[in-house]
Amino acid sequence: MHKANVSIWFFNGVLLTTYGLMIGGYGVYELVSGHTPPVVLAYLHAPLWWGGGMLALGLLYCYKFAPGKDNHATK
Repeated sequence: MHKANVSIWFFNGVLLTTYGLMIGGYGVYELVSGHTPPVVLAYLHAPLWWGGGMLALGLLYCYKFAPGKDNHATK
């Protein structure tokens, strides 16, 4: 039976994607509802930036290190 190795970077990608969706979702909620925390740089909407960055990096890792792809990082 063929046993496939799964890279740890794939799981990191899944985790980053999940966190990116959660943080980005909160950022969208914060933007739509107008409920922003009373901090100095609230107008920058940090949850949107961090959520988008984490989502993009997570999706990149999931694509690059997907199980079944022939990549050299798992060998």
